[in-house]
Amino acid sequence: MVEELPSERELVEQLIALVEIRLLDPLEILLESDQPGLHDRVVEMAAAWASRLLGEDEVAARFTAIRLVSTLYPGDQGFTPPPGWWQTPLGQVMVRRVGHPTAESVSYAVAGAMLGITRQGVHDLVVRGKLDRHENKGVTTASVQKRIMSANATETASRATPGDRP
Repeated sequence: MVEELPSERELVEQLIALVEIRLLDPLEILLESDQPGLHDRVVEMAAAWASRLLGEDEVAARFTAIRLVSTLYPGDQGFTPPPGWWQTPLGQVMVRRVGHPTAESVSYAVAGAMLGITRQGVHDLVVRGKLDRHENKGVTTASVQKRIMSANATETASRATPGDRP
């Protein structure tokens, strides 16, 4: 089952926690003191980032998502979060806005986490031609993202009243 986008509040809370844990806490340890005003600035920026990530401007949302992930999850091996990360507020926004920022294909387990279904559910979708198998293994991230976006569009249309439809 594809989940809806997280609330702005949920996303802001996760972004604040990530920046504090991954950036501010190590900086305080390294400098042997806290930096006045940084927490307030993070809170302010987290609200702006969440607004962009959930907003109508697709380019701004994609740019913000990629910038956040590359800053918060640096590494030489590429971005490989655990499957459960895709169910976090940032993970749900990332999969909708970007797909997987560094992988053309993902395992059935990761695709399942992105979609909020089991690995067997992903296998069934591949067999039925609803997800594209990647030539090397797994499924294409583009087909996972397309499935999420089409499920969201269908859900939105089914909730609309007849008078709301064009």
